[in-house]
Formats: sequence, C-alpha cells, structure tokens
Amino acid sequence: MTYAVIARPAARVDGLDKVSGQTVYAADVTLPGALWTKVLRSSLPHARIVSLDTSAASAVPGVRAVLTGRDVASVRVGLRMRDMPILAIDKVRFSGEAVAAVAADTLEAAEEAVEAIRVEYEELPGVYDPVAALKEGTTRIHDDPVSYVNAPDRPEDLPNLQSFTVWEHGDLAEGFRRAAQVFEDTFETPLTHHGYLEPHACTVWAHPDGPVEVWASNKGPYSLRDLLVNQLGAPQGQVTVHVLPVGGDFGGKSSLLDVPLCYFLSRQTGRPVKLVLSHMEEMMASGHRHPGAITLRTGISEDGAITAMDATVHFAGGAYAAFKANVQVAVMGARQVGSCYRVPAVRVQEYCAYTNQVPCTQTRTPGSPQTVFAVESHLDLIARRLGMDPMEFRLKNVLTAGETSSLGVRWTNVRAKDVLEAAARSSQWDRPKASPHRGRGIAMYERGSGAGRSNAALSVAADGFVTMTLTIPECGTGAYTVVQQIVGETLGVGMDQVKVEVGTTNSFESEAGLGGSKTTNSTGRAALQAAQALLEDLKQVAADHMACNPESVQHQAGRFIGPEEQSLSFQDAASLAFRARGGPATQTATFEPAEAPPVTSFCAQVAEVEVDPETGAVSVERLVTVHDVGTVLNPVTHQGQINGGIVQGFGFGVMEDMTMAEGHIQALHLGDFKLPTSRDVPRLETVLLGEGLGPTPFQGKAIGELPNVPAAAAIANAVHDAVGVRVHDLPVTAEKVHRLLRLGPSS
Repeated sequence: MTYAVIARPAARVDGLDKVSGQTVYAADVTLPGALWTKVLRSSLPHARIVSLDTSAASAVPGVRAVLTGRDVASVRVGLRMRDMPILAIDKVRFSGEAVAAVAADTLEAAEEAVEAIRVEYEELPGVYDPVAALKEGTTRIHDDPVSYVNAPDRPEDLPNLQSFTVWEHGDLAEGFRRAAQVFEDTFETPLTHHGYLEPHACTVWAHPDGPVEVWASNKGPYSLRDLLVNQLGAPQGQVTVHVLPVGGDFGGKSSLLDVPLCYFLSRQTGRPVKLVLSHMEEMMASGHRHPGAITLRTGISEDGAITAMDATVHFAGGAYAAFKANVQVAVMGARQVGSCYRVPAVRVQEYCAYTNQVPCTQTRTPGSPQTVFAVESHLDLIARRLGMDPMEFRLKNVLTAGETSSLGVRWTNVRAKDVLEAAARSSQWDRPKASPHRGRGIAMYERGSGAGRSNAALSVAADGFVTMTLTIPECGTGAYTVVQQIVGETLGVGMDQVKVEVGTTNSFESEAGLGGSKTTNSTGRAALQAAQALLEDLKQVAADHMACNPESVQHQAGRFIGPEEQSLSFQDAASLAFRARGGPATQTATFEPAEAPPVTSFCAQVAEVEVDPETGAVSVERLVTVHDVGTVLNPVTHQGQINGGIVQGFGFGVMEDMTMAEGHIQALHLGDFKLPTSRDVPRLETVLLGEGLGPTPFQGKAIGELPNVPAAAAIANAVHDAVGVRVHDLPVTAEKVHRLLRLGPSS
C-alpha cells in the first residue's frame, strides 16, 4: 500500500530544538527563589547508624532546611513494593544510600553543609551474591520484608528473598524422560548502568497554599503524580507534573528517586527546591540492571530436538525493590527462556534477592539480555556437544507457524524460521572464514508490542492547522514524530500542518507513560482515534455545506468528496466549522488496551569476530541483525532504534561491567564505566522482513526493545567458534579469553 505521510523519512519534531540547544531538560528549569539540594550518601554498603549530627550543617550560612530519616520515618516509597525509606533511618543498606539532605540558597552552601554532617556507623556484614544471599544463616538485610506494602507472596522463608516467581508449561518430568541426553550450564551477567547522558534532576515546589508543581526527568509523569499523592501525602487533585523531555531512559527514569526529598524540603521552606545528581551519584544511587546467575538444564532427544528446559534464575535485586514497577516485583525477562524455539515443557524459577548494592530496576527489556545470553550460549554449547552446526541445530528447533511458544502462547504470523534463514543468508554463514581465528555466532529473541492507557487531543484552527496535545515525554525515540505522521496520514494533511504540544498531568485523567515497547501502539492508537473522530466531525460539516447526507461524503487525500463532484478541502471544512461554532473543531481520545493481540516480532543476530590468540583481544568485525517487521512508520527513527539497540547490546557483550569490591562500585563516572563509542562499533547491517501484520496503527510492530538483546550471546558464540573457548560470564573481555585459551578449548 502507498502512503502519503507514514512509511517515509520525516524530520524529527524535536530535532531543531535539540541540536540548537533550545530544549529545556529538568536540569535547565530555573525558578525564582529556588533552593539547591545536596544529599549526604552512605560510604558503607551495610551498617547501623549509631549517631547523626546535623548541627554544623544547619549553621552554614544560606542553609534553609536539613532533612534526616527521623523527619520522614513514617514514609516508605516504591513503584510497586514500598520498602525504601526516603532517607536511611536506623541503618544503611548500600553504599550511596541517602542519609541526609540539605536545602540552601546556593549550590556551594548546600555542598558545604553536606560535608559538615557527621555520621557514626557500626559496620555490618555485607551480602552481595544473589545465590548466597538466600542461604540459611546469611545476614538479613531487611528484618521483616513481608510487612512492606505490596510485598509479593513468598512460598518459603528464605533469607533476603525479594521476590520469587515461577513460569511453567508442559510436563517437565515427561520431557526429561524422553531425552536421550541432558545438558546443564550456568552463566553470569554483571551489574550495569543504563548509560543515559542526562542525570536525574528535579525541581519541586510545594506552594504554601497547597498546590504542588514538579519538573522531573521522569518518563511516567502520571505515575509520579500519583505516587506523590498516595505515598507522600501530597494534596489530592493539586499536584501538577510538567512533562519534560527525558535525556535518555532505557528503563531507568521511572522511579521517584530523590523527588521525595525535594518535596519535603519544599514543604518545609515554602520555596522551590532543585536537585541535579552528579554522574557519580547516578552510578552510586540510581537504578541499575540486575546482575544474574542463570542455570539451564535441557533435555535433547536422539534426533537433536529439545524435549524440556528447566531454568533456575537468580537476580541480585539490590538493597530495595522500590524501583521495580511490575506487580510481582519480578524481572520479567526470565520468561524468555526458550521462547523462540519448540520447547514442549519448560519451567523457570526466578529468585530475586536483596543484596547490599544499589537497587536495580527495569533496563531495556528487563531481564531479557541476561536470560537470552544464557539460553543462546547454552544452545550453542549443546549443538557443539552433539556435533551439529549451531545454525542447523536452531533451524531444527525453531518455532514455526501453528506451534505454541514455550509458555503455551499461540502467536499468529510466526516468522521465526524466516528470520533465522535470512540471518544465515545475510551473514553468509557457510562462507569460509577469512582467517583461522575468525568466528561467527548466532542468537535470537522475540518480543511483542506492549500497550497501555494513552491519550491524544486534536484541535483544528480555521486555517486548517492541527494542534495535537500529548502528555508522554520525548525520551529520544522520536515518538512525537511518528504520532504526528499517523495523524497527518489519517487527516490527509502534511506533517508541517500538524503541531505537537506537550501538556501537563492536568491535561488528561491518567496515562501509562513510556516503556514496554508500547508508545507507538498506545499513543499512536489514541491519536488515530482522535483523528478519525475529527474526520467524522468535519465530514458532517462538509455534508451540511453540500446539503447531503454524511454517508455520501468520502474523504480522499485531504479533501471531502460529495455527490455531483462537489468537494471541499480539509482547510475549508475546518474554516466552516470554526465560523459555525465560534472556535476550533476538537476531539480527544483515550486508548484503553484490551487483551494483547497474539503477535510477536522475531530478531536474529549474527556476530563475526576476530580473536587474537596471543592476547585474547576480541574484535567484533560485523553485526548482522534481521527483524520481522510490519509497516515501518518512519524508516529513519526505526533504523535509529535498531542501531542504538545493537550498540547497547554490543556494549553489554564486550565491555560494560559495574565492578564492585566489597559493596563499593569501582566505576563512579562515565570515564571508568566503559560504554561503546563510535570508534568501538563494528559494521552494522540490517535486514528487514516485511509483510508482517502488527498491532499498531497501519500494522506496525515493536522495534525499540528487540535489537539490544541477542548481541551479547551472538558475540560470545562467535568467540567460541573462533578459538574454541566459552566465556560463561559477561562481558567477553580479552583477559577472560586469554585465561581460557591458556586452559585449553572448552565445550
């Protein structure tokens, strides 16, 4: 089908302001009379607070307020499970936990006051390993975690158990009985940070007469508003969150973090209070990706078919579960075990443990990169133990049309095999290697499009120009541009005729916010519904003008066509509506998701690497990614999501590691925490398999959270192919490969 606006490259709505420096982020918000906040953070990962003296801080000139845990001891916060105090009360549970906060006239005064606070600690044993954390006799980080609001059910009283979840389908015992061989492997992934460039920042103004205003780097403004009301006691109906651009998210910008500190300090002083984290504080205190230890046990039949898969997954959840948003407080990506393959029986037992480290949160497909690294590495090992080519083994076991997923879901239009075969062709899988230490590795992943409540309001002026009001933040994905294209295509007008305005949390009743690969689906559908309703409204205007029934009027390419060749342009219809009503024609729509459609998207990636056998250095030469897509609504932003995701997966695979020593993070700025730069990135090649039918407007499919997942496993598999050694713990570094090469080939 040919489209006029969508499926074409389009300039970003937010592009000019961003490249010219005009975009206002949370750190740029400056209000008259605003106070600066700084936070004293714990230097120990686990300790009792023996004494806390803030008298010297209060005496610093310009200090207007000092806040300690005792001042807000009754309040615990969390996106779901409310287990985190605003400030540590009796003890600290991770290095970097907030202990006290000050508000002062200047940043310098706030910093001086924080340095003047004196704390005496009694150090306690630390718990860092998620497996050891659950063993009887281990130091308990929380005395009574079941007492916290929204604490999940715990089937057994294990020390430091944050959450426990089981997913299963099929007869596991029967599956293993049918197996000719059973293989077991364990893999580990590290603590990592999201790597966004914009640190958390916020300004909160609790007006003395009641209303509260918030400006924050947060991707869920409505959730933030509701948490302020329900957990901090802010006045119902009087909290306004101003929707701001978010300078990078990847799952990390959803928690309250230090907004409560600013709220209580503003209430105490009656003035706006501003806090901007340094990158050191980001590394110490904001949510991170869960470290994981994943053991897989898989049965294989005589002819090489998977008969059963049993997974035991341990995640280190950090000191608090407060940054996790889902009901179970689980890391949902663990469900991805075997999901691209024909697995008759599967069980996934996921344990998330309290550990004395920075709390963990959603990170671009929460839990999936860890799980897929383990599963795809495990499958590669199985193939080699069976004497099969890893591609051949996957093609034998990959899911095909009409079959159910490992957890019993029957998707429509399953293209997993098509994607895998395209990856083999595009990567020239069977081509002879260019050198003796060149290797190729394959990995797969699948993810559907999410959905959540979303809104859009349209208003068309007399000149035919449309204003669209949204309340989702722009976090760099180009969401405003895609939604603008959807409206332009529906109304038959150019993108330059549709203006995007950003409202506040007063604009609509509620909104799900960003995340979960749902923005284009949810906000796009709300905008589509509003545009269709606006068309029906203007069709009636055109019918009145033409003296005919609305059913006789058709809309084609921005014109209303009536009987006897009568026609009216979109602009003329808008002008007639404006004159008749004394104002613009308007429509507001709210998309309420029903049951998720049985559609998913598949991705396969092939990495080609060169390994130096003398040093173990790994050079990733090429990454080929193949995607099963529907209509690509904007080719430029679509490819941007693919490239950005691959680079994230590449970084996770070869360099990102938030190394800890006795509970202390060793990389406390972006110079030490290595992220990929343009010089690190290999040649990227994308193959899109179209003709899929997706759930978004105009049959699009999710793309944002697919390409970052398989890369790490593909790279590890390629290294094994190149030099015969298997790295079981990310990242794949020269040091690890060198050590394994000295030990000899592995299988």
